[in-house]
Amino acid sequence: MILHNLRIAWKSLQRNRVLSLLIVSGIALGIALSTTFTTIRHAFAQDPIPAKSGVLHYVRLDSWDPAKAYPTQSPAMAPIPTQITYRDMREIMKSTIPARQTAAYKSNLYVFPDPKVSRPFKEVVRLCFSDFFPMFQVPFKYGAAWDKKADEGPEPVVVISEAMNEKLFGGANSVGRTVRIESTEFRVAGVLDRWMPSVKFYDPTQNFVQPPEEIYMPFNLALPMKILPFGNSDGWGPSPAVPGFEGRLVSETCFIQMWVELPDAKTKKAYEDFLAAYVLEQKRHGRFQRPLNNRVTPVLDLMTEFQVVPPETNALVIVSLLFLAVCALNLIGLLLGKFLARAGEVGVRRALGASRLDIFLQHIVECELIAVIGGALGLLISAGVLVSVSSWAKTVANARPDMFRLDVPMVSLAVGLSLLAGFVAGAYPAWRTCRLAPAIHLKLQ
Repeated sequence: MILHNLRIAWKSLQRNRVLSLLIVSGIALGIALSTTFTTIRHAFAQDPIPAKSGVLHYVRLDSWDPAKAYPTQSPAMAPIPTQITYRDMREIMKSTIPARQTAAYKSNLYVFPDPKVSRPFKEVVRLCFSDFFPMFQVPFKYGAAWDKKADEGPEPVVVISEAMNEKLFGGANSVGRTVRIESTEFRVAGVLDRWMPSVKFYDPTQNFVQPPEEIYMPFNLALPMKILPFGNSDGWGPSPAVPGFEGRLVSETCFIQMWVELPDAKTKKAYEDFLAAYVLEQKRHGRFQRPLNNRVTPVLDLMTEFQVVPPETNALVIVSLLFLAVCALNLIGLLLGKFLARAGEVGVRRALGASRLDIFLQHIVECELIAVIGGALGLLISAGVLVSVSSWAKTVANARPDMFRLDVPMVSLAVGLSLLAGFVAGAYPAWRTCRLAPAIHLKLQ
C-alpha cells in the first residue's frame, strides 16, 4: 500500500514540476535554516564528557577584595574569582577526599625541535598533574601519562598531541625521545590520540571553542622554571614583599583552575566541609574577609553559569523554528490548490471503492515525500553553511576546524522536522480532498 502511494506521489510531483519545485524549496529553506542554528547551539550545549560530567567539579574560593565584589561577566555567574591562587591550591591539594584532583594553567613557551625538522616556535603548554588525563578521559596513541613520582619530582617529562608528534617526530612512536622546551630537555612520556571535546570545558576562563593544547607538562615545574601564566589572571591587594615570579605565588593573584573528582554526594559534602574549614582557618590569619562563598560546581552547571551557550543562539534557534513553521503554513495553500485540481481523479477512485482514509493517506504520503526531498536538500545546504561558519570561527576565534558539524542527533532532528513540516503543510489539504463528494466530479468526467 505504501509503495503504491509512493508511486502515485512521485508521478504527481512530475506532473507539475514547477509547483513541486516551489513546494520542495520552501521545505528545504526552512530545514536548512533551522538545522543550521540548532546545530550551532548543539555544538555548545552538548555534554562534553557524558560519562563523568556529574562527578567532575570545578573549585572556586572567594578570596577577593573585601571592599568590593568580584566583577562578573554576566548576572548568571557567581560574584567570586573564576580561578584560585597558587597558595590556596597548594593547601587544598593536600586533601585526600577527592578520588582525583588537578590544578592547571597554561603558558606560552618556546619549543626547540630538531633544526632539520623546524625552526623554534612558541606553543601553548598546559601545566597540570597526572590526574588530569584519567579525570578528563584523555586518550593515548603511544605511551601514557607521567606518574605521581614525576609530579612530585618534578621530572622533565611531557605528553604531546598527535599533531605535535607529527610536527616534531614525523608521526612515529616518540615515547622516550626528547624535545627541548625553553632551556630544558623533556622526555616524551606519551602521545595523545585524537582528543577533541565538544567545548574546552576544563578551562572555563578561556575561549571555549579553542582546541585542546598540544603540550602538557607536570605542574610542579612551574616554580623551578618560573613559568608565567598565559591567560586570564586576576588579583588585588598590595604588591607582595617578594618580587618577581615568587611574589606572584604568594600574592592574591588568581590564575589557577582547580578540578576535583567526587564520585558521590557524600564525598562532595565532605569536600565542601573541608573547603569551609580551610577558609575559616585562613580568616583567622586575616585572609578571606568576604562572607564564606565556596563553589564546587559540576561540569554542566558550570557551563550554564559561564554561559557556554551564547544567549544569541537560543534566540536564533527559536526564530529559525518559527520560520520553518511559517514555511509549512504557507505551503498549505499551494498543496490545497494542487490537490483540488485532481478532484476528478479522487472522484473516480472513490467510485471504484477507495475509502476516505485511503485518499487521505495517499495525499499525506505525497506531502511526506515532498518533505523528505526538501529535508535532504535542506541538509545539504546546512552542511555547506556549517563548513563556512566553522571556517569563519577558526579565523576569528581560533576555533577547531570541525566545531560546527552535522552529527547523528542533528541529522535525526532534521529528518523529524522535515516529516513534521510535511504533515503540518499537508494535513488540511489532504483532509479537504478526502471530504470531496465524488458524485459531483464524476458528472464532469
